[in-house]
Amino acid sequence: MAVCDDDHRYNEIFERLPHDQGGHGRHRCAACAYDRGYEAGLTRDENLRIDLDSLPESQAGVVRHKSPHAAFAQGYLDGVSNSYR
Repeated sequence: MAVCDDDHRYNEIFERLPHDQGGHGRHRCAACAYDRGYEAGLTRDENLRIDLDSLPESQAGVVRHKSPHAAFAQGYLDGVSNSYR
């Protein structure tokens, strides 16, 4: 399994995400999930799929034990909002 080593793992905006230490998204990089959601939001994609299995793992930084589901959703919202600018 790939491990995320991007600096985005330390971005403090992810502190507000809910904790998630169980389920299918366990140990997946919430920052990578956010980035994918953001890209989908910028194009206002109407067929959303997170595909948690394709996300790298991360146990580092602010994203440790954060929800990749919530991160994707927040990224999508931020992307849609910025698409109108």
